[in-house]
Amino acid sequence: MALLLFIAVTACHKEEQAVEGVAKKAASAERQAQATATLREQQRAQLERIPLPTKSLYVDIHDPGAWVNPFLYVEAETLDLRVNLVDANPSSLGQGTMLRPAGARRQEVQLRPADLADAVTALPAGAWRYGRVIAVAEAPGAPAKDRPKIRRNVEAAIQQLNDLGVVVEEWPAR
Repeated sequence: MALLLFIAVTACHKEEQAVEGVAKKAASAERQAQATATLREQQRAQLERIPLPTKSLYVDIHDPGAWVNPFLYVEAETLDLRVNLVDANPSSLGQGTMLRPAGARRQEVQLRPADLADAVTALPAGAWRYGRVIAVAEAPGAPAKDRPKIRRNVEAAIQQLNDLGVVVEEWPAR
C-alpha cells in the first residue's frame, strides 16, 4: 500500500512539473512575441519619416541602373541591397564628373533574409528619392534549380517590406 501511495504522489508531482514547464515556455514565447512586435513598431515609426512614394517619379524607369531608390536583388541564400546615397556636396560644380561620380555613392550590401528589416530601417532619408518604395527583383543568372527557393525568398521579402509600410515595385513586372 505504501508503495502504491508513493508512486501516486510521485506521478502527480511529475505532472505538476510538466505543466509548470509548459507554462514557463508559453510565458517566454509571449514575451518574445511582444518584443518582436515592439521592435516592428519602432521600425515602422522610423520609416514613417520617409514620405509615401510618388509614382510619377519612377513610372518611366525601366532600367535597374537608372533606379535611384533602394533596389533589392534576391538570391537563393542571400539578399543584395543596392543603395544610391545622395551627393553630400550641395554645389553643382563638377557634379557627375570624374571629381564627383555617381557610382562612388552607390553601395551594395549582402544580407541574410532575417536582417532585411534592420537594413531597410537603417537607410538614410536621402536614399529614398522617390519616397518609401523599393524595387525587388530575382537575381539575374541564378541556376534554374534555385528558382523555386528564390521565388519563396522574393515573396518573404515582399511580405517583410509590406509589414514595414514600404511599397514594393517588383521587377520585371513592367
